[in-house]
This record gives sequence, structure tokens and C-alpha cells, in this order.
Amino acid sequence: MIAHPSHKVVVIGGGYAGSIAANRLRKRDDVEITLVNPRPAFVDRIRLHQFAAGTGEATLDYGELLGEGVDLVVDSATRIDAFARTVRLASGRTLDYDYLVYAVGSTGAVPESVPGAAEFAVSIAELESAQRLRARLDELRPDAPVTVVGGGLTGVETAAELAERGRKVTLVCGGTLAPSLSGSARRSMAAWLSRHEVTVLQGDTVTEVRPDAVVFADGTVRASALVVWAAGFGAPELASASGLRTDELGRLITDETLTSIDDDRVVAAGDAAAPSGRPLRMSCQIAAPLGAQAAETVLSRIEGAAPAAIDVAFVGSCISLGRNAGVRQFSRRDDTPLNVYFSGRLGAAYKEMTCRFGVSKIRREARKPGSMPWLKGGRPGSAASGTRAVTSS
Repeated sequence: MIAHPSHKVVVIGGGYAGSIAANRLRKRDDVEITLVNPRPAFVDRIRLHQFAAGTGEATLDYGELLGEGVDLVVDSATRIDAFARTVRLASGRTLDYDYLVYAVGSTGAVPESVPGAAEFAVSIAELESAQRLRARLDELRPDAPVTVVGGGLTGVETAAELAERGRKVTLVCGGTLAPSLSGSARRSMAAWLSRHEVTVLQGDTVTEVRPDAVVFADGTVRASALVVWAAGFGAPELASASGLRTDELGRLITDETLTSIDDDRVVAAGDAAAPSGRPLRMSCQIAAPLGAQAAETVLSRIEGAAPAAIDVAFVGSCISLGRNAGVRQFSRRDDTPLNVYFSGRLGAAYKEMTCRFGVSKIRREARKPGSMPWLKGGRPGSAASGTRAVTSS
């Protein structure tokens, strides 16, 4: 009997998309799967605001999430050589691949253009920054003023979590509070924030961050012992540094099968993908199906078949407001909000269920590769915004 050669697939990034992709690739028993991730534990990013506030944890053991046959390499990818089909790691090690899944996720974007922001503000987009934020909060007096910059879902969830813990919080929106929600859902959210004494500043812009204050465009100075920057996201520079074309935020530009427009051996998934220059909203909700579709694209190419175009739809957003309230916003499949939502304790329960479901999808693929379903029919008119909250689901 002739032994068939195995197909080497390297998955860079062990978040929601990368973990799903790695597990789903196990549908074939002749695929060698290596998952490269800089941390030894999975980061449940939609719980980072809880971790920072001290109301929950945000990491899980990969042993609970990855199926047998996935080789986890704890290291950072520093360069992709598409010509040689290798990935260089920070440790000096080099990995060969036949196909590569680019699932590096997104990062916090603290702007260098705002004086003092990079030095004094803290992001909440990644585990390490959330750890710094938690440590800073532990050092502050309970009544010390805290400013959260960014009125998207990440900023709202962070401000709400801190306010429920008794912190004196100012939320700077820049524009509209939670612009991805319907007007009625925003009003419900604003009412909760008001009841918990969160000062919401809409239309204001922070132009400078100082060690003990923030400065606004009109020259107003407000005391602030700590600034949390939650006003946007970017992508790691790995793709652009490796000579692969990216969009303005650094996401890998692909076709509708999630294949890089520069190399058909490179497939992207999750927050780091920009299919046809129309990236979907950065979110846990969309990362899982994109991870699954990236794996299916690779498997199709191994089989010599034409990969399918992505087909994914949205269901809305879930936003936590502390531990006892939340908002469940419904949407059309193209991610435009409907004037339908529910809130309060039911919203909190639904948000918690959604968080658990995000991890259970990965476990499901580990148990039975190819079994995770997802909602379809929303891609043709999908929103192209890439700066909405990573914590939305």
C-alpha cells in the first residue's frame, strides 16, 4: 500500500477563528496541523473587560479546546516567506507549510497622534494590556476618576463594568454612543449608564492625555487618574511586513474565498481578514464562521476542488452592562440594526449565554470536526466597518 504524503498546515493565531480553523482541519487525517500562538492559554477576549475590572477571568487551557492532532507551538510569528512557504518564529525556529491560515486577530489602537496617549493611556484589546489595566486599577483609590475613551461596545462594556464596581467613570464617545445599535437600544443603555452615575460625553474629542488628566479639543481639562483607550482597533503588521497586501488597518486582503490575493496558499480568517476589501465587523460572532470557512477553503484546495465563497450573516449584538444587566440588539443579516432589543437581567443572561457559546463552538469542532453550523445569507450587503467592538457578539 502506498502511503500518501501529509499536507502541512500552519495556523497563525489561536483566538476564536484560529482555534476553530485548526480543529476543523482535522476532517482529513492526512493533514499535519500546527497552531502558533504567543500565549500558552486561550484568551476569551469578550471577557477582558470583566478580567480588568476584577469580576471574572478571561483565559482557558488549550487542552480543553484543541482536538487531538493539533500541535500547539507557543511562539510568535515574525515573518511569512510565501515563496519558500515558511514561517519564521521569534525563537528562531522555522516552520514549513503547504497552506497557511492567517488568523492573527486584532490589536488595540492607541493613537500616537494624541500626545500622551501611548504613554499614559491603557488599552483593553489584549490580555497583556488588560493585565496592566487591572494592576493600575488595584493601585487607585476607589473614588479616583477614570476616563474611558471610545463610545463603541468595548468602551461601553468597560465603563459599565467599572461603574458597577463603584468607580467614578467618564465615557468619552467622540460621536454617538454605541452607534451600531438602534436608537431605542441606545436610549436604554444611556439610561443604565446615567443611573450608575457614568458621565457620558458625546461629541467630545480627547486631544491630549496627561498622567492625571485628559484635555479636550475645546481646551477643557478634566481630572483623570487613569485613561482606558477603547476607540478603535488595528491589525498586527505581520502580513504587510511579509510583503502581502493589506488594507489601511493592516488586514490581509483576500478574495471571497478568504484566499490572499497575492498567494493561493495563504488563507485568512477572523479580524485579520479583509475579503474583497469589504471586511466584516470585528467580533467573536463572525470570527468562528470565518475560521471554519478558512479551513474549508484549505481542505477544498487539498482535494483539488474550487473553494466556496464566504457566506455568513449577523444576528445582532450582545452588550453587558455590569454583571446584572445587558442589551440584546437584533439586526438584519447584513448587520444593520433593527428597532428590536431587550435589556435588563434578561439581556445579562443572554450575554452570558453568548459568551459561553463562543467557547463551546471551539469545543464542538474539537469533538467533531466540521460539525459547527452558522447563520448564512448576509454577505452581499454586509457592513464594511472594521472598528466596532471586538467584545460584541
